[in-house]
Amino acid sequence: MSYTTQIPAPPLLRYTASLISWLFHPLLLGLYMCIYLVYGQSDYFIGIGAKDRGQTVLIYIINSVFFPLVAVLLCKALGFIQSLYLNTQKERIILYSITMIFFFWTFYVFNNKPGMPPVMAKMALGIFLAVSTDFVANIYFKISMHATGAGGLAGLLVMTLFTSSAFISYPIAIAILIAGLVCTARLLVSDHSMKEIVMGLASGFLGQWLAFSFLS
Repeated sequence: MSYTTQIPAPPLLRYTASLISWLFHPLLLGLYMCIYLVYGQSDYFIGIGAKDRGQTVLIYIINSVFFPLVAVLLCKALGFIQSLYLNTQKERIILYSITMIFFFWTFYVFNNKPGMPPVMAKMALGIFLAVSTDFVANIYFKISMHATGAGGLAGLLVMTLFTSSAFISYPIAIAILIAGLVCTARLLVSDHSMKEIVMGLASGFLGQWLAFSFLS
């Protein structure tokens, strides 16, 4: 049985929590991960020009943000889902099914595009694995997608610690801070239980760990 742990809070704090939830929406967290690898402190894109970097981000946006968003909007317009917030486990089945297809396609493109740094395929595979885990978990409880995204961000930064020579202590600290803010925000403004949030966090982190561990 899942018990909600929504915390009573004043309106301003709840508004801030809602804003954090939107700024760190699961689809946007994946985009932030992509942008960090392409333009951040990591050294994976050293020697790669601005045009190719921009193309990499554009590939991610089209496949893993734009297409999933359009698909969900179409489902809402056709009446397959009642709310864009996807408040029920039944509605989330549609979302997970859609996003798994597009996230796997993103991985496939990154993994087979000549000259693409391998870290991009690892990141995309990690996201796909996390969403696949959430899809299975959703059968039993409404796992937090926001927490999964935050866990994936933290997992990515931790894994790059072992595969990049760049100084990334500050980015890791920021990723952990974001994960804490997102999880706290979901406790304030969602009906998720602590279990659902912790499991989402673990799903995102383990997805990246598995991808970096087993993809050469």
